[in-house]
Amino acid sequence: MATKTISLELDAYEKLKQAKREGESFSAVVRRAHFGPSDASGGSILAALNLLPVREVDRKAAEHWETSGLPERTISPNQWESVAKVAEP
Repeated sequence: MATKTISLELDAYEKLKQAKREGESFSAVVRRAHFGPSDASGGSILAALNLLPVREVDRKAAEHWETSGLPERTISPNQWESVAKVAEP
């Protein structure tokens, strides 16, 4: 198999090395990598999502959430307030 030598800056090499699994070559890491579209803007992502088929299950779930409304939001108690009171002199 033909090979090609490339140069990487150290930070890029470290990222590649971290992604490498045991027994895996750097070539395999690059082959497994997913590079998104270069125009990953909100508009291009929305356009890509609109191309996906809508399953009946998804349609029913969307209808459920649209008709049932959102539950009231509750605020969890602050666990650090009691710690702060104990720590005060």
